Amino acid sequence: MEKILIVEDDAGISDFVNAELKHEGYTTCTALDGRTALENFEKEKPDLILLDIMLPQLSGLEVLRRIRKSSNIPVIILTARGETYDKVNGLNAGADDYIAKPFEIEELLARMSAVLRRSIAPNSKNSKLKNGKLILVPDSMKVTLSDTDLNLSKTEYLMLKFFMENQEKVLTRPQILDSVWGEGHFIDENTVDVYVGYLRSKIDQTAGAEYIKTIRGIGYKMLKLE
Repeated sequence: MEKILIVEDDAGISDFVNAELKHEGYTTCTALDGRTALENFEKEKPDLILLDIMLPQLSGLEVLRRIRKSSNIPVIILTARGETYDKVNGLNAGADDYIAKPFEIEELLARMSAVLRRSIAPNSKNSKLKNGKLILVPDSMKVTLSDTDLNLSKTEYLMLKFFMENQEKVLTRPQILDSVWGEGHFIDENTVDVYVGYLRSKIDQTAGAEYIKTIRGIGYKMLKLE
């Protein structure tokens, strides 16, 4: 089974999650603060990180930003219930999913399973995808625009790949959610709009051309450019 790094400064929550994941067959390691989280990330090479936002020494968001400089490892952030600001900033920093505390262990396990499925089997095709000056290479997860590398998060990459595989097709928000986050996801449809905004800021604004068009009341379409 996969190795999970649990980063949580509340020892009671950490011990509870640790025991439950071991019972489910996962290998686990833990960290009670941000600096130890980064050390254990390098040392333990986990397959997924459960990352609390509020941590001593380094915040969870800062830990996530540093990890994203070198790795696309799946990360689920743990937030206080109702803290929309934390959720949005976590996704913006590159988190794959979030779960609000307190949570049921069954929900956490389901979210972990969905994120790990996306990570292990991204359903890549070997052929290069091209649209105008935008090129995506699935084998290397490399994306270039006018021969300049684009720094995309894993979620941004998966969404862009889905758009490029379906150029000129109108894609609904549920279709995009299922493709990027997998069936059985717990992500609301507004998250699609957030990530489309991220892609537009990195692609449309840089290229000075509209690649992703909003289809009002339905979803989005990637326009095919010459």
